[in-house]
Amino acid sequence: MCECGIHTQEKHNWFGEKKFRLATFFDRWWDIYCKDPKHFIKPEQYKAVRDIRVCRTAALGVDIYSCPNCGETTEVYHNCKNRFCPTCSWSDTVKWAEKIKRNMLKISHRHVIFTIPHLLNPLIRKNEFLLLNMQMKVSAETLKEYMGLKYKVKPGIISVLHTAGELKTLHAHSHMILSWGGIDNNGSLKQIKGKFANYKSIKSIFRNKYENRLIELFNSGQLITDFKDIIQLKRYLKKTNEKKWIIHFEDPIDTPEEVIRYIGRYSKRACLSEYKITRMENEIIAFKYKDNKNKDFNGNPIERELVLNYRDFFPLLLQHVPLPSFRLVRYYGIYSNRGHIPREYFSEMDDTPVNWKSLQQSETGQDPLLCQKCKILKTYSYSIAESKDGTYKYYRLGLTTDPHATFKAKVA
Repeated sequence: MCECGIHTQEKHNWFGEKKFRLATFFDRWWDIYCKDPKHFIKPEQYKAVRDIRVCRTAALGVDIYSCPNCGETTEVYHNCKNRFCPTCSWSDTVKWAEKIKRNMLKISHRHVIFTIPHLLNPLIRKNEFLLLNMQMKVSAETLKEYMGLKYKVKPGIISVLHTAGELKTLHAHSHMILSWGGIDNNGSLKQIKGKFANYKSIKSIFRNKYENRLIELFNSGQLITDFKDIIQLKRYLKKTNEKKWIIHFEDPIDTPEEVIRYIGRYSKRACLSEYKITRMENEIIAFKYKDNKNKDFNGNPIERELVLNYRDFFPLLLQHVPLPSFRLVRYYGIYSNRGHIPREYFSEMDDTPVNWKSLQQSETGQDPLLCQKCKILKTYSYSIAESKDGTYKYYRLGLTTDPHATFKAKVA
């Protein structure tokens, strides 16, 4: 079965009920915006918007499943699979989480966040691929060095890059799943007791590695800057040291299932969840965000609403479209090469496939292809897809071993 979703209003327990689709707002204003854009639109941004607009519509194709008895049909719309698409991101995250869960060490893990000062943002904008790539590597190297020096173990690290803050401004930070322990010098699996982490030491390692790498890039001529010489760059870095290099450790979580359930909300999702959109009125769009600088009585961030005109919203959002060929999810330490680690050190294997059907069942509690009247499974009938020269029906050929072999007939 193709990767697709039933064309109904989705409901995910993580966020509540979805009331608005981002594609609707793009359909209304994107073509107008493109005639006079506020900022240059990159090719990958054009592609992301195009994919979002056609995701789970007839433009990408529809699979028709029918009940053999009563003929009742179910339409299953294809998705775009774009990394920036909010519609696809949920199912993509669940599949990724299930895959990762089966390959994690049987010890506690921690959610760790590395954030650099915003004073470095102008430099990042000029060297996006280079510096975002460096940030992920340096963050992982910092944890590997600290764990090796402090606990004499080689940890497993799963790192996910995010570039957006609550207000969707540039806020480059790495979400990391760190095994709270690892493989020691004897090849044994070691669990760390307690939750102590020397923040001062970790920040110092991280800052020094990051700044030294920046200087190396500048000296080698790879860094695009307005600095005339290394002295100006070092003065600039000195100012950044007056700001906080934020590193945050959550408490250890015991089982891989709990870790993934927690981190899954932060991992591969698009930077704006459609469940946070509160209004779409004429030229404006509004979404909820957490004001981390102001807390309520219980110490939780106050939830506020940001209202933007489409001319401000589009460039703000699209600056976070992933760069072409940039790997947003990376594996370091033990998790970069699991082949030489004994299988018994890892979580129990679960071969249950995670596909469209299982995702729909987990959401609705029902088999999406079960005929509710006849209580039998519906079978594939045909597919419909649009093209420039018309709409076609595609029938899968039954007398071939190739599951993708089809013939088409134009719909009048």
